[in-house]
Amino acid sequence: MEKKPSPIYTPDNEPYLGRETVFAFDNAIIACMDTNARIAPYTHKIEKSDLQWAACQIIPQGISIALSIRELVRQGYLFGAYVLMRSLIERATIIFYLHDNPEKVEIWKRGWKYGERPTLTKMLNSIGKDKFPNIGSMLTPLYNSLTHGDPDSAIWNLIQTKDGYPGYSISKIIDDPSLCDKVCLEGSTWLTIITVMAAAIFPEAD
Repeated sequence: MEKKPSPIYTPDNEPYLGRETVFAFDNAIIACMDTNARIAPYTHKIEKSDLQWAACQIIPQGISIALSIRELVRQGYLFGAYVLMRSLIERATIIFYLHDNPEKVEIWKRGWKYGERPTLTKMLNSIGKDKFPNIGSMLTPLYNSLTHGDPDSAIWNLIQTKDGYPGYSISKIIDDPSLCDKVCLEGSTWLTIITVMAAAIFPEAD
């Protein structure tokens, strides 16, 4: 029987309810929110380092984007959720990169300006090192494509119409579990990195 989109889904009837990837994303969100609830009040009581000031700006943005992605998944807007992934990856990568290269915080303090700041590819390669060589060059083309809307991005909102023909969705995608899995797995992975970085940058928050 063909699924019919609902105007608004709730946690009780969302289209991908019960998928393990959605559950994993939810668990990552719970862990992150617990960590944030512990660290956020602490940040108002300490004299923060430059890295900690940067974290106070970057990490909340990353969490907010992850929650936005999760809500878009709940409502079936998988394409929009995946387009946002680049923004989540950017925040997770920046804070990871600054943690590993604290001398680069000066670039952040100067405004993280284009031409001075490292590219996402460069940051990912720096983080990946020998374990994941050239990881940035492998990952960024996909997310650049989604962000800039070039022809390669069209595959991510490709659907089968009611007439059986291929088409491009302008709204909810409620019958593509593989895309849902991809969004949720990636979302939980990058949000977990943000959570780990928060704990590493504020180790005394307990």
